[in-house]
Amino acid sequence: MPFLKTDIHGLLLFEPNVYGDDRGYFFESYNAKTFREQAGIDVNFVQDNQAFSSFGVLRGLHYQTGDFAQAKLVRVLQGEVLDVVVDIRKDSPTYGKTYSCILSGENKMQLFIPRGFAHGYVVLSETAEFFYKCDNFYSKQHEAGIRPDCPQLKLDWKIDLSKATIAERDRNWPSFGQHL
Repeated sequence: MPFLKTDIHGLLLFEPNVYGDDRGYFFESYNAKTFREQAGIDVNFVQDNQAFSSFGVLRGLHYQTGDFAQAKLVRVLQGEVLDVVVDIRKDSPTYGKTYSCILSGENKMQLFIPRGFAHGYVVLSETAEFFYKCDNFYSKQHEAGIRPDCPQLKLDWKIDLSKATIAERDRNWPSFGQHL
C-alpha cells in the first residue's frame, strides 16, 4: 500500500508508484479511488495552490479556522523542503504533537494533512516549487497561524531561523496555546 501511517491519527505519507524508463518517468500523483479505498481518505479537493521559493524561505505555520478549515495534500515538484505540521485538534490525543518530513522532487513523497493541523515548510534546496491541493476554499477572514519559532513547540527547522526569510505576518502569529 502506498500510504505510510505516522504516529498522528489521520496524518499519512503517500509514496506513489513511479514508473521510469529511458523516456523519463510517470506516476499518478492523485487518484480519488485509491485514496478512498486504500487509506479511507474521502475528500473533495476544490483548490490547487503552487509556490516557488528560494533557500531559507519559511512559510507557516498556517491554518484556516471554523468552517473554512482545510485538509491538504502537499508535495514538492522541484527542490527539497522540510514540511512541518502541528496537531491543533483540541480533542485529539496527539494535540500539540508535531511531525516533520522531507518532501522533494526526487522522492515524490506527499503528505496528506487532515483538517485541524497548522502547516508550514522551509526550503532546504537552492529553490523549490511547492504544490498542494485543498478541500476548502481560502478565506482571508479565517486565516490563522502559529509563530514558527514558538518556544513551546521547539521545532527543528534544519536551518538557522535568524537567517530564514519569514513574512512579518508569520513572525507575529501567537505561540502554540495562545493561537485559538
